[in-house]
Formats: sequence, structure tokens, C-alpha cells
Amino acid sequence: MDKAQILKEKLYDLGASIVGFADVGQLVHEKYSSLPYAVSIAVRLSDCIIDEIDTKPTYTYFHHYRTVNTLIDQITLRAGLIIQQWGYRYIAVPASQTVNDTGETYAGIFPHKTAAVAARLGWIGKSGLLITYDYGPRVRLGTVLTDMPLPVSKPEIKDGCKNCNVCKIACPAMAITGNEWDVTKGREHIFDAHACSQYMKKNFQHIGRGVVCGICVKVCPKGNKRRV
Repeated sequence: MDKAQILKEKLYDLGASIVGFADVGQLVHEKYSSLPYAVSIAVRLSDCIIDEIDTKPTYTYFHHYRTVNTLIDQITLRAGLIIQQWGYRYIAVPASQTVNDTGETYAGIFPHKTAAVAARLGWIGKSGLLITYDYGPRVRLGTVLTDMPLPVSKPEIKDGCKNCNVCKIACPAMAITGNEWDVTKGREHIFDAHACSQYMKKNFQHIGRGVVCGICVKVCPKGNKRRV
């Protein structure tokens, strides 16, 4: 068994629900150009907790969201340690972190969704969320950047949001434009991250810092119909 397959099986053992590999050499910031490959993982969220969401965030979802982020950070760290043990370099991108010196607000050092699309885990929906082929948007994402050569394939979007606007209609912050994702345009073309953040801060900060409502996750038909 080759190292890539060993790594993938280890990630599943650690709790990842989906694992993929991608070539992101043309997508990373120049400071990370020596790490042209990405390990992309998704951890499935609890359908029971998501289904409890109605018109506002719940305390249970807030805790679940943060706990899954912690799990993802543990998984990607462990993946990185394995990669390093094999003689390669890595950076485990934090599951949820805003970095203020990237030139873009509400952004991290590298977008998890970019790695996930390149790894063929799904597509970016009108909500700005990754819509996975297996679980819709009911996941959280993690990424490891590395110089370990990995087996990759060309991204291919097999599905899409098409004429669906359920998330746009349901969004209480009116942050979703209803446009489809376009690689040549910025995030604001489909999603107003500032409007979402300010709405949450104004109305639900009592639940906890960084609270997210999860309504767009809950209503997406791709997540509702792909149950097992």
C-alpha cells in the first residue's frame, strides 16, 4: 500500500468523513509555493443538531460547530505529523481562523473550499458553502498543505445549485445574492460575509463569540436528501 493510501485510511480512522487530494500549486499564496499539494478533509455534522435549527442559531449547534472544528484541527495536525515523519513538510490550516493580513476580510491563510473543490469533494454553492456530493453542506472542512506528492485528478463539478434559491430566501441577514459561484469573481459575488457577521453579532452574540446561525446549512436540499 502506498503512502497516500495509508494516509487516507488513517484520516478516516481519526474521524474524517470525506478525504481528497489536490494540486493547489497555482492557487496558494507565493509564501506557500513550496507546498503545492493539499489534503482536504470534511467531517460530517450531526443531522439531528442541524434539523433543530429553525429561524435562529441554537446553543447546541454553536457548541457542535466549535467541537467539530477542534476535531478537525486534531485530525489535520495528526496528518501533518505523519507527513513530516515521512520526510515531507506541511502546514495544517486552522479549521476556523480569520487572518487580518491577507487583504481579504473574514478569510484564513488558505481557503478550505478551494482545496475541497480542487480535490473533487463538491462545489461552492450559492450560499458560499461547499456542497459535498455525499452530505450537501452539512460538513466542516480542514486542509493540510504539503510538499508530499499526492495522487490528484482534475476537478469536475458533477452537480450544481442551478435554479435553486432556497438558501437565499431563508437567509435572515440577506447575505446571499443568488448568483452562482464564478472562479473569476470574488466571494462578494455570491455572499456578503460582512452582512452575515454583523447580523449574527447584533442579534445572537449572547450565544457566544463567532456564532453562526446554520440556516443555510439546514435548508439546503442537497443536505436534506443525501441521508444514510
